[in-house]
Amino acid sequence: MRSISRRVAAVAVALLCAGTVLTPAQASTAEAACQDLTIPVSLVATPLLGLNDQTMYGRLCVPPGGSRTLHVLVPGGTYNSAYYDPPGLPESRSFRKAVNHAGYATLAVDRIGSGRSSKPLSQLLTASAQANAVHHAIKAMRTGALGPRFDKIVLVGHSLGSGTAIIEAATFRDVDGVVITGFTHRVAPLTVTPTLAALSPAVLDEKMSKVVGLDAGYLTTLPGMRYSAFHTPGPFDQQAIGVDEATKDLIAPGEIVDAVLIGLVLPYSRRITVPVLVAMGEQDNVFCGPLASDCSSAEGLRQGEAAYYSPEAELRAFVVPDYGHSINFAPGAPLLHDAVTGWTSERVAG
Repeated sequence: MRSISRRVAAVAVALLCAGTVLTPAQASTAEAACQDLTIPVSLVATPLLGLNDQTMYGRLCVPPGGSRTLHVLVPGGTYNSAYYDPPGLPESRSFRKAVNHAGYATLAVDRIGSGRSSKPLSQLLTASAQANAVHHAIKAMRTGALGPRFDKIVLVGHSLGSGTAIIEAATFRDVDGVVITGFTHRVAPLTVTPTLAALSPAVLDEKMSKVVGLDAGYLTTLPGMRYSAFHTPGPFDQQAIGVDEATKDLIAPGEIVDAVLIGLVLPYSRRITVPVLVAMGEQDNVFCGPLASDCSSAEGLRQGEAAYYSPEAELRAFVVPDYGHSINFAPGAPLLHDAVTGWTSERVAG
C-alpha cells in the first residue's frame, strides 16, 4: 500500500487546488455540552392540522461558549447518529467531536425508522419524506423551539443521508451550506453489487428483529457484511468494523428509490443556491471508478460533479485517500474533519 503520509500530502495539495481552505475555526479541546432531543416532525412538508406525527431523535452538542452555527448530521442507510460519533473508537473517528472542537454545534439525528426515532410503516419512508422530517428539525433549531437558537445551519449528509440532504436543501432552501459525503451523481455499476447484496429483511436479523414496531419491509445488512459493503478496499480495522456492526441500523427500500430518482436521475441538486462541499473516499465502490465518478483527486471529483450544481453552490471537493464508502471510519478521517470545518469557516460562518 502506498505511504499514507505521501497520500495525505497529495490530497492536501489537490484540495487546495480545488479551492477549499483547510484552516478550521478557532479550535478548543474542551468538551461540548450534549443533550438528547426528541424532535416533533412529519413525513410531509405541511402536516395535517399543523400537527407533527413522528419524532426524530437528535443528539445536540454545543461547544463551550456556545455557537450560532449548527451542523445537522444525517446518517446513511443502515446507519444512525452513531456514525458521526462511533462509541468506543478513538476521537480521530468522531466527526461530531471534531466539529465541536472547531467551535461549531452539532445535531446528529436518527433518520425516521431508525435508531431512537419513530418507526412508521416502512412503505411511508422515502428520501423525500426523510427530507420533510429533517426540514421540521431544522425549523425547530432555527426558532429555538427546543432550546438554543441557531442563526446559520450547515446540512451534512452521508450516503443515503446525502440524498436526503440534497432534496431538503433544494426544496426548502433553509440552510446556509451543504456537505455531501459518500454520494455523487453517478453510481458505480461494476462494483456496487456487494453493498446491495448485503441487504436483507430486518425481521430475519437476530439483533434488528428485536426492535419494536418493525414490519417486513425494513432492511438491514447481513451479519459480517459491513466491511465488504462499506469499507473495502480500505484497511481492515477489527475494532472499527466491530463498532460498525454493533451499531448497524435500518433502511426502507423506498428511501433508495427516490434518492436515486431525485438525487441522481434528476439534476435536482442544481436548485441548491448555497455553498456545497462534496467529500468522497478515493476508492468508494458505490459511486467511484470506471463508468462512475472520478474520485482519484479533489479536482477530478469537483469537475465531475460541477454540472449537477448551480454556480451559486461554488462547489468544492475533497477526497479521503485509500478508503471506501464510510469515510468517517477511515484512518484519514481527521483530514475530512479538517476539510469540513475549514470550509465552514471560509464559506459559511466567516
